[in-house]
Amino acid sequence: MAASIKQWIQQVTDRAREMLDLKASDAPVDDLIDQCHAVLSRRGEATGLALAGSVVAGWRALDEADHLDFFQRLLTEFGPDSKALIKAIEAYQADPGDAEALRLHQAAEARRQELFRRINAAPDGLQTLIRMREALRKHVKAMPELSSIDTDFRHLFTSWFNKGFLKLERIDWETPAAVLEKLIQYESVHEIQGWDDLRRRLAEDRLCFAYFHPVMPDEPLIFVEVALVNGISDAIAPLLDTPPSPPVGADTAVFYSINNCQPGLAGVSFGNLLIKQVVSVLQAEHPKLKRFVTLSPIPGLARWVKSNHPDWEPAFTQGGPDEALKAIVAQYLTEAPKGRPLDPVAKFHLGNGATLERINPHADLSDRGRAQSYGFMVNYLYELDDIVTNHEQLMESGRIAASKDVQQLLKKQPAMPLKELPHVK
Repeated sequence: MAASIKQWIQQVTDRAREMLDLKASDAPVDDLIDQCHAVLSRRGEATGLALAGSVVAGWRALDEADHLDFFQRLLTEFGPDSKALIKAIEAYQADPGDAEALRLHQAAEARRQELFRRINAAPDGLQTLIRMREALRKHVKAMPELSSIDTDFRHLFTSWFNKGFLKLERIDWETPAAVLEKLIQYESVHEIQGWDDLRRRLAEDRLCFAYFHPVMPDEPLIFVEVALVNGISDAIAPLLDTPPSPPVGADTAVFYSINNCQPGLAGVSFGNLLIKQVVSVLQAEHPKLKRFVTLSPIPGLARWVKSNHPDWEPAFTQGGPDEALKAIVAQYLTEAPKGRPLDPVAKFHLGNGATLERINPHADLSDRGRAQSYGFMVNYLYELDDIVTNHEQLMESGRIAASKDVQQLLKKQPAMPLKELPHVK
């Protein structure tokens, strides 16, 4: 049924394009902007779809060098209608009631939001908008004025990708190859070394779950890889390299890789919901599981040490005592100014209400693991009964939920400067 509807839309779109006799000039950005204006001016559904489809095609054909010009035109030509906004402000000041407040709200909305809604209705429109925002975000830091467009995207995507639209699916070896290929492509935490490696990660004691949107059934939005093991894992290599076996004695589910697949959806949170939903599924399917933990990277650790405590780095790179180094890592992971942990992965899990459970040295000895975190990894524990309390404490007082072991580490201070610790050259 979905395929036939999409085919019908495409047929209507193609016919309407013929009627409109759309022609290209030697100025692709001008052509694209003209089509965007036309999309907003047309009332006919068929011609509107045709023009939205032309915008999709025009954006996809646009050279990357022309993206910034296009975004600047979106900023200047598709903002709020200033005359309508002034009129709405005056009307609200004269009569500050609900009806006038609604009109003011509508007048304050940038016209590009309606443009994006109409593009979304075209075939492949949603995917194109996601790619458009991905391209936009490359320019926002250098040109902060473009952030208003980014805000418009985020506002719409938050509605379009709310949990009511998302579908959780188990990924296994029977999943279509097109999706499996994308897992290999999108895995950014622990690179998948080809098809044999992927097969291992989809074995009976290794599970993978992903969220999909019905409009993009072959594009995972986010996926999580889970290992069913006995005890809390303290290193990544055994999870990736150990031969598969039935998870008969497994008492712990380890979330060892979480990957957001669509950079254009940055800031639209799926991970919190994904982890909690997967925990519910695992509890139902594997009732012997007692613990749900992560084995997470610490991507900001080395950068923090080098920027704030460069004299500590030799202790990490030349083999200082594990307990002293673990105390430093604990300090980094529990720094949370205004309730915002410094480390991005810590911010995600602690913000979700997890507990900082254990710090593991020599846990990721890959080149990337050594470069980012000197080989350290961390376990975050998800106790469903504690999640809400942990989250509220972090938001209200900046207090991070930490295990007794981590609390003990925080009390330890090296007895001498780190460069003088044993084993450090």
